[in-house]
Amino acid sequence: MALQILITDDHRLLREGLRSLLETQGFQVAGEAADGRTAVKLARALQPDAVIIDISMPGLNGIDATKQIHQNCPAVKVIVLSMRSDSRAVLEAFAAGACAYLLKETAFEEVVVALKVAMQGKTYLSPAIAHLVVRHSVEHWSAGPGQMPRGISGREREILQLVAEGRSSREMAASLYISVKTIETHRKQIMDKLNLHSIAELTKYAIREGVTSL
Repeated sequence: MALQILITDDHRLLREGLRSLLETQGFQVAGEAADGRTAVKLARALQPDAVIIDISMPGLNGIDATKQIHQNCPAVKVIVLSMRSDSRAVLEAFAAGACAYLLKETAFEEVVVALKVAMQGKTYLSPAIAHLVVRHSVEHWSAGPGQMPRGISGREREILQLVAEGRSSREMAASLYISVKTIETHRKQIMDKLNLHSIAELTKYAIREGVTSL
């Protein structure tokens, strides 16, 4: 039976290109998503063998979507395909549960290689960025233990991204199926934890920390 793949990217042309490549290689595309939240829903509903996902997407970024897919569908392999080549993005993706990380600038054929490696239960990292991860690991090891950044919960990260993208409390409440009051409570908690005092400061923080690419 052909392996079932879910493609997630907010660019339709890229999704179509991946679909064409995968189908010519004997894979079957079970579905497509243009944002992270839809990807999570489809992963739960379709239970594909693997999800190919971008990092920078509206609504729910690929890192948080990967984390939710990994938690809810642990058997599903997540392949990150992104323009971001910084070691932080790569390490966050693997920490979230991804089993492969590729750059969009690499040949499409490398996606097939990564899928085959992932289906064997192994980890794949594009050779184009492997040296960055090694360098980051060496520097981190050499620096010794330091201050851990103040973190926020997964739900708070979702709300932080939506706030930074200019969504209103009512829109966020409808998207997350919670009350406006709960949204406002989360927003206050985020501000208190991060010692930030305005939406503008929250937006700058979200961009700096890679929660959103706006």
